[in-house]
Amino acid sequence: MRLQSAVPTFLVDDVGSTARWYERELGFSYTTFPQEAPFAYASLQSGGAEIMLLRQEGYRRPEVVRATGSWDAYIRLEGVLELWERLRGEPFVVKPPTKQSYGDIELEVRDPNGYVLVFGELL
Repeated sequence: MRLQSAVPTFLVDDVGSTARWYERELGFSYTTFPQEAPFAYASLQSGGAEIMLLRQEGYRRPEVVRATGSWDAYIRLEGVLELWERLRGEPFVVKPPTKQSYGDIELEVRDPNGYVLVFGELL
């Protein structure tokens, strides 16, 4: 057996609008099923990263508060500062690029459903 990847799966009320947000704001491409709305599922891709969206009508993500933060997905990338230049000033940025004691520089964003994504790069 050889594991290939792990893919975070987010429950959302509206798969189509969420997928379009990821495309517009973060540069992800996506495929949906079925091909016409209302969509039950979407696969969002950017480079080697993938996030799945599953529709659950009326779903609202509960607010999660932890002392050390609340992350739903950690995405490793090259070019976190380039991404920051694209996102600087956007209201969905939770935390600008911050150098961590373990060597990563991390940028946090919150999607329209409240999921927090961390984009991290080992410098």
